[in-house]
Amino acid sequence: MRRLFPVTDVTDETAAPAGQAGAPRGGAREWGPAELAAAYAYPEPGPRGREPWLRANMVSTLDGAAQHDGRSQPISCAADMRIFGTLRALADVVVVGAETVRQEGYRPARARAEFAALREAAGQGPAPAIAVVTASLDLDLSLPLFTSPLVPTLVLTGAGADPERVAAAERAGARVVTAGEGVGVDPARVVPALADLGHTRLLTEGGPRLLGQLVAAGALDELCLTVSPMLTAGDAQRIAGGPSVTLPRRFTLRSMLEEDGFLFTRYRRERRSPRS
Repeated sequence: MRRLFPVTDVTDETAAPAGQAGAPRGGAREWGPAELAAAYAYPEPGPRGREPWLRANMVSTLDGAAQHDGRSQPISCAADMRIFGTLRALADVVVVGAETVRQEGYRPARARAEFAALREAAGQGPAPAIAVVTASLDLDLSLPLFTSPLVPTLVLTGAGADPERVAAAERAGARVVTAGEGVGVDPARVVPALADLGHTRLLTEGGPRLLGQLVAAGALDELCLTVSPMLTAGDAQRIAGGPSVTLPRRFTLRSMLEEDGFLFTRYRRERRSPRS
C-alpha cells in the first residue's frame, strides 16, 4: 500500500522490493493493523472531551456503482476488506440500514485479536455494537446478529413503531433505541441517540438510502470512500440516494492510499454545524 496524499518525504518508504514475501503486485508492502489504525484514527478529544463523530465507509466503481448484483463484495478487494475491518475495530458502533442487513447477510462484529490492546486502551469493549436503523422492524431475529453478538445489537426506530415488533426485538436480546417521533427514524437524531449511550466513534456502512438520509440531515462528518478500478454500467445504486440537499455539501480530501489500482480516500466536511 502507498500513501499518495498528503505527500511527505516518507511517502515512498511504504514500498518494498517486488517479489519480497508479503508484497502484493507492484511491490507495495501490505500495511499492518497498527499502521492502518493510525491512518484512520478518529479525531482526538477536544477541551470538552470526545465529541460524536460519524464516518461512512463505502465503495464505488469508476462509473459510480455502489453494488453489483445487489452486493458490494464483487467490487471490493482484499485491501478494502482490511480497511473495512480496521474501521470497525476503531468504532464504538456500526450503523446500518435494515435493507442492507437483509441483502448483505450481516453478522455481529467480531473481536479482532490484533486490535484488542488498542480497544482496551481506548476504553472500548471487545467489538463494536451493530445498530440497525428500521421503521418496520421487519427483521429476522433468528440471525446471529441478534442471537449471538458479543455486545447486544441495537435497533434504532421511531416512537410510533409497532409495539409488538419492538417487544419481539427486545425478547430476542436487542436493545431498542428511539430516534424519532414518528414510525421511523429521524436521521438527525441518530448521532445524538447513540451518543447518549456513550457511543461517540460512529461508523455507518450504508446502505445508500441510509447514507443519503444522513447526508441530507447534515449528520455525516467523514466519508471513507474506496474507488474500485472497475466499470459495471447498468443501473446500480450510487453510494448515497434518497433526498437531495439544497446545496451540495463540500468535503475536503484528508488522505489517499493506493493498492493494486484501488484508491482509499478520506474526506471530511469543511464546517461542522453544532448538534442539538
